[in-house]
Amino acid sequence: QVQLVESGGGLVQAGGSLRLSCAASGRTVSSYVMGWFRQAPGKERDFVAAISRSGASAYYADSVKGRFTISRDSAKNTVLLQMNSLKPEDTAAYYCSADPRGGLLLKASEYDYWGQGTQVTVSS
Repeated sequence: QVQLVESGGGLVQAGGSLRLSCAASGRTVSSYVMGWFRQAPGKERDFVAAISRSGASAYYADSVKGRFTISRDSAKNTVLLQMNSLKPEDTAAYYCSADPRGGLLLKASEYDYWGQGTQVTVSS
């Protein structure tokens, strides 16, 4: 099993940047497909980005493509989500996820492991 802990959320003005971190313990992040999802109040948990087990492939939701970047720091056993040009509609709780299957998983139901979430609020 893997345990995931997110950090780095906060309040930022529109156009600003934040970097979210997901620290993994118990297993190495290279054993898992790693994903980021977000959930706004009253809405479903939506896919944001995913990175393959090898780290060679990444996939993004259209709404964040070109603004967000997912990456892996194997030395720190951490997955990062760099968020630039933030918009008020990016406001949500952001969750890190992991699954041992291969490929790129785009649905929340496909992930076995989840962190507790970190809040991102973008003011206009």
